[in-house]
Parts: sequence; C-alpha cells; structure tokens
Amino acid sequence: MSKTARTATKKSAGVMTPELRPLTIGILAIITCAAFEAMAVITAMPSVARELSGEASYGLAFSMYLTASLLGTVVAGSWCDRKGPRPALAVGMTLMILGLLVAGVASDFWLVTVGRAVSGLGGGAMIVAVYVVIGRSFPQRAQPVVFGWLAAAWVLPALIGPVVAGFVTQQFGWRWVFLGAAPVVLAAVVIVWPKTRELGPLDSNEAGSARARVLRGLALAGGVFVAQWAVVRLADTQDPDAGTVTGLALLAAAGVVVALFVLPALLPKGTLVLGRGLPSIIATRGLVNVAFFGTEAFIPLMLASSREIDPGTAGLTLSAGALGWSAGSYVQARVTFKRQWLLVAGSSILSLSLGGFALATAVEAPLWVLAVVWGLSGFAMGMTLSSTSVLVLKLSPTTEQGRNSAALQISDQLGGVAGTAGAGALFALLRDPADPGHVPTFVAIWLALWVFTAAGIVSGLRGARSSDEGPGLTPSKSMEGTVPA
Repeated sequence: MSKTARTATKKSAGVMTPELRPLTIGILAIITCAAFEAMAVITAMPSVARELSGEASYGLAFSMYLTASLLGTVVAGSWCDRKGPRPALAVGMTLMILGLLVAGVASDFWLVTVGRAVSGLGGGAMIVAVYVVIGRSFPQRAQPVVFGWLAAAWVLPALIGPVVAGFVTQQFGWRWVFLGAAPVVLAAVVIVWPKTRELGPLDSNEAGSARARVLRGLALAGGVFVAQWAVVRLADTQDPDAGTVTGLALLAAAGVVVALFVLPALLPKGTLVLGRGLPSIIATRGLVNVAFFGTEAFIPLMLASSREIDPGTAGLTLSAGALGWSAGSYVQARVTFKRQWLLVAGSSILSLSLGGFALATAVEAPLWVLAVVWGLSGFAMGMTLSSTSVLVLKLSPTTEQGRNSAALQISDQLGGVAGTAGAGALFALLRDPADPGHVPTFVAIWLALWVFTAAGIVSGLRGARSSDEGPGLTPSKSMEGTVPA
C-alpha cells in the first residue's frame, strides 16, 4: 500500500471526520444523558426506599430495570437487523421517558419498581440501536476509539450527577430526580436522530426467527422476574410457614428453569459452558457485571445507613468508579497487543479491587479509601467491557451485528440482574431491622459477589484463545439464535 493510500485509510478511520462528526456527537450525547440518569437514580434511591418503606425490596428496583432490559434487548436485536436502528431508538426513548415519569409520581415503592422496569425496556432497545449504529457507521479501526469515548462520556455525569441528584433530593425531593431526567433523554435522542436516516434495514428474511427470538425473550424475562420476585418475597416474609416456603422456593426454581431453557438460543453456542472465543468473550461480560453492579447498587445504602452520609457525598464514591471506568476504556483503546488478553487483566484487577473493597468496608476505612478502591474496580470494568464490545463487533458479520450486540447486552444485563437480585436477596435475609447499618451484612454481600470475579478470570482466559480474524470467516458459528424455532 502506498503512503497516500495509508494516509487516506488512517483518515477514514477517524471518528471526527466531517462525515462522522455529527453522528459521533449524537451518540456521545445519548450516552452522557443515560449516564446522568443512572448516576442520579442510584444516588437518590436510598431516599426513595426510606420514604416509601421499600428497604426490603431495594435491590428489586435495580434488578427489575435490568430484567426488562433483557426483553428490550432481545426484541431490538432482530428488529435492528430487519428494520435498521431508528425504530428501536425511537421506541426505546419513549419507554425510558415514560418509566421515569411513572417512577417520579409513584406513591408506593412497587410503582417505582414498575417505572424502572418500563425504563429498562426502553434502555435495552436504545443501547442495541447505538451498538448497531457504531458497527455500521464507523470503520473497524475507529471502533475502539468510539467505545473509549463512550466511557469518557461518563466522566461529567459521574462528577456532577451525584452532586446534582443529592442537592435536588435534599432541596426539592427525590421525585424531581426522575422527572428532571426525562427531558434530558429526549434531547439526546433528538440530536442523533437525523444522523441515522441512512441506516435502513439490511436484506434479511428472518421474520420467523425474529418472532421466535421475541418469544424466547419474553420467556427469559418472565422466568428471571418470577425467580427474583419469589426470592425477595421469601426473604422479606417474617416467620413464613412451611407451605409458603415450599411454594415460593418452587416458584423461584421454576423461573430459573425457564430462563435456563431459553437462554442458550439467545446467546452464541457454548456461552454457558465457556466455549473458546466469542462465547467466552460474551460470558466474561456477564460474570464481571454480576460482581460490579451487585456491589455498586448497595454502596449508597451502606454509606447512608452505616455512616449516615448524605446522598450527594455517598454518590461521590460512585463517581470514582465512573472515572476509573473512563480511564480503563481510554487505556484499552491504545493497546498494541492482542485485545483478548485485556479480558484476563480486567477480571484479575476487578477481583483484587473487590476483595479490597470488602476489607475496607469491614475495617470501616475512611471514605476516600473506599473511593480509591472503587475507582480501581471501575478501571477494570472500563478495560474489560469496552474490549468485549469491540471484539463482538469485530467477530460478527455485518448482517449479525444486531443479534450479536443483543447477545452481548443480554449477558450484560443478566449479569446485572443476577448481581443486584442476589445482593438484594442476601440483604433481605441478613439485615437486622433494628440495625439497618450492620456492616457485616454488606461485607457478606461483597464477598459473595467476589466469587464471580474469579469465574471471570477463567472465562477471560477462554476468550483470549479466540481468533483475531475479522468477521465473516466463521459466520455459521456466530449465533445459536440462527437455528430455526
């Protein structure tokens, strides 16, 4: 290749060329607003639970968002492949805003949970649409940079989101955190909407397969919902009789069985057994999410209940995690060795940092120590998750980017559901109503979640043995979901 050709290729890979600049800015706007919404809601949630007496179901408000995201993700994956990303983007935005409004006017904690579920349904559709836009609009060489910038888009929300949410909660009430986030989401989608007009549907004859995937998605979300509701209900029931225990246990088991029955068809073949390559790359995403998001959901509650720290200050610990996340994503965009090994490095760093966080919590270390350790956890996640996003797009044929992106998000969200629901169940089982800030309860949660970081290291090692080739070389192996229903 001549010097002129190499220069042209390098230029075309830039994310801020005149052709790509508007789209880049629009995508960054969506992620920035989504990040602000996430940081604000998690900061305000302890106040919501306290006012509406929802402490026992605290974890359910987070896990239901992710459970509904599973369904939104499955539907949007095939939808984007058949119709392009615009419909999923529009419907996702509408549902996210509707959910925020429902949560903002809720008079009972269960209504807040419903609102979070509606927002999750929209959020799942939106994130798949954004991934498809990146995969179809940006050159492969530019995609690591794009994902690095998406992580950087969390920096400002991480710095001001908890502070703003804490101020609004204390001065005006937590409801305005939800209500105020709705127009922000609308503004972000309006920015990117005109730039996606040319991203129409691909040639596809998969209507039957798409319907089957939607039905599987409904079954998956339903099974996960039933299982986590039964577990939380069982943990929250005071002195249940034998019949209640048996009934709820059977209901939880049935939900798990249904979810496990339909899940393999929605993921690359071999994901659940850590098959080499793409399956383990996607599995790693889910495993580290179990540990990270299960811990993150309970950090503000731990700080508020055990140390009586106000919501804004408690949220600064989450800011440290988001800043570390951005730093990790920045690093992954500049690696020169085989990207798959970042999965091993990220999982290992997360294991060390989460263990350190449990120790720091146990000895009641100063807040700045917790913030530093959590920042290291965020660094590990930024390195790992951005790398999984790049690798999945790289190893996917163009016609399967929607489904493979959906599979990645299913793993992502299912990991978050397992982490937050599992942590919520442990909290409901171990908490002492007379001593809501009991530190050993939170330490037990952190240690239980740490186990999944060790599994993430194993999965990362399996993923590191994947092919470094581009898409289209082994398309028949890319998705189990290509099997007809």
